[in-house]
Amino acid sequence: MLKVLFIGDIIGGAGRKAAAKILPELRNKYAPNLVIANGENAAGGFGLTLPIYKELTDKLGIQVLTGGNHIWDKKEIFKDIGAMPLLARPLNYPRCEYGEGYVLLDIEGMRVAVTNVMGRTFIETPLDCPFQATDNLLRKIKVAAVIVDIHAEATSEKKAFGYYLDGRVSAVLGTHTHVQTADEQILEKGTGYITDAGMVGASKSNLGMNVESAQKRFLSGIKAKFEAAETGVAVFNAVYLEIDVYGKCTKIERINQEV
Repeated sequence: MLKVLFIGDIIGGAGRKAAAKILPELRNKYAPNLVIANGENAAGGFGLTLPIYKELTDKLGIQVLTGGNHIWDKKEIFKDIGAMPLLARPLNYPRCEYGEGYVLLDIEGMRVAVTNVMGRTFIETPLDCPFQATDNLLRKIKVAAVIVDIHAEATSEKKAFGYYLDGRVSAVLGTHTHVQTADEQILEKGTGYITDAGMVGASKSNLGMNVESAQKRFLSGIKAKFEAAETGVAVFNAVYLEIDVYGKCTKIERINQEV
């Protein structure tokens, strides 16, 4: 059996510290054999660097990191992504020559794929269709279980995507909005689903960002610089899933704790 802990967007130093603090407790409770986290905001709230990649994978033992629209924010990633084999950047960037859109692992005798796609609704980046990109990947790989992180803004797009893949993948788990939804479920044909897994970051924040800088944007109409909130109590959002040898999700549980 595959026991998966999927962690929402880790935001800045506050998110990394919270993850380091709570992961030993969750490992004792759930004994996951696959830990995945969205890492596109792990470096100061924007992007991912090689040292932070190593911190999350080597020190915290996260086995796969997924990306999103901020994955390219730290420009050094273009030269360093080749040293990040456990990172699945968004699969549906057209003709992307940097990194891979999925990670393959062998866990408890099961061949497992973890992939990351981006939605297109309300997203300015020109992207290939996430539905077709995932179809193409499923034709390409032969595995027992597939876990998909859909990094998207619109809940309707995530819902449509989940139903589209029901029975063909083990789980469709949403990220990007940094607000955990309460709709975790197992769809009719055995796919685990949640619209958004949430975030790991400062509790007193605006989606992990400093409250004042976010307010300034709304009050002035000017794009003030966002800064990650790094102090105070942190929130830890994740989901725990159990997946059988046939790739079907048999359990999904939402995790929402303060650290």
